[in-house]
Amino acid sequence: MDWIDLIDLCFATAGLTISILGLILVSGIHVLDRWFKAAFIVFFSFLTAYVLSDLISQLSLVFFGENFALLTQIAILAESFFSSLLILMLAMFLLKKSGDPIRHSLLMKVSVLLWGIYFLLLVYTQFTRDIYYITADNIYHRGPWYPVLLIPTVLLMVVNLIGLIRRRKRLTAAERNAFFLYLLLPLTAMLIQMFIYGILLIVVATTIGALVLFITVLNEQVKLTLRLKEELVQNRIETMTLQMRPHFIYNTLMSIYYLCADDSKRAQNAILDFSTYLQKNFTAIVKESTIPFKEEYEHTKAYLSVEQVRFEDKLLVEFDTPHTTFHLPPLTLQPIVENAVKHGVSPELDPLCIHVRTNKLPDGSEIIVEDSGPGFSPGDDNDPHIALANIRERLALMCGGTLEISEREGGGTVARIVLPASTRDI
Repeated sequence: MDWIDLIDLCFATAGLTISILGLILVSGIHVLDRWFKAAFIVFFSFLTAYVLSDLISQLSLVFFGENFALLTQIAILAESFFSSLLILMLAMFLLKKSGDPIRHSLLMKVSVLLWGIYFLLLVYTQFTRDIYYITADNIYHRGPWYPVLLIPTVLLMVVNLIGLIRRRKRLTAAERNAFFLYLLLPLTAMLIQMFIYGILLIVVATTIGALVLFITVLNEQVKLTLRLKEELVQNRIETMTLQMRPHFIYNTLMSIYYLCADDSKRAQNAILDFSTYLQKNFTAIVKESTIPFKEEYEHTKAYLSVEQVRFEDKLLVEFDTPHTTFHLPPLTLQPIVENAVKHGVSPELDPLCIHVRTNKLPDGSEIIVEDSGPGFSPGDDNDPHIALANIRERLALMCGGTLEISEREGGGTVARIVLPASTRDI
């Protein structure tokens, strides 16, 4: 074994390691599109078979001796066959990424035609000495027509290169670069090997190009998945926000309805308070980020002003909010207070006392809402606490905040909102 054989064996071993690693990686990844995952499993299986066949042929030629000529011939045949399939699959990847139909595409038809010509030449090679042959004493030789076998493969790469250039605007910059690299590395190595016999550059060039292509497609797929998740989260936030509006509007209108029969002046004030609430409510809904606490505070006070008109001395409210320099998701405090009023004000119960206070924490801010209502079990799925569940999820999604619900000593409920330090005003 000379130094060229040693280099070729190192290249084949490295290529086999890369191809097996790629196969394991793609098999365990779940963010890939189903088509791409299946296609890359096949792709890396072909790549593994290609590099393994190359490694077996080298071992057979260098170490096994003259009794293994048939093994060498089969291994080289398999190596040539699987390497051509890799180029054919490249056309499929390109068409899929660019959004073109695979089966009826001209690029695919021409690629299959060139691959068919290559396959026929490969079969022809097994029965002649025109292209390459293995002697009885297990020595590999190139025939006078050896370049003819490579012509369909080179043309196949050129056709794919033309297809890539024509579709380049439909791909991201990273995808374009990955496809170009996968085409140019093996093509360059193949052209070198066509005229220079020795070091098998094609193996390492193909495996490196394949791994880069896979990582690029995976990265783009992850970006797409994250973008879709962000859009889904935003849609869920908007949906959950809208779920809170009809219930309060109905309660408010009913409050004003009852008030109109008793005191028109107070009804006018209630309508003014309701208008203030609606203005702040609609402003909060269209916002896609957190809002200052002062806006939510005014929002909540407008709601309570309307409800206090209806319930009078059955609803008592106290605010203790020295800390106001922080942000929170819109419609956070008001629905908690509304929930306390809805479940705590009743002619059969004592007056409901609601105490809202804020505190500055070493690592954030907190809002505590205590009420003297009948209380409830936070784990009871039969209670209608949809608003509280929505608030909890929006806090987590929008700013990493939390909402804890617990029983108040002496009866009632305590809602505690904790916001991270990042929500404080600078």
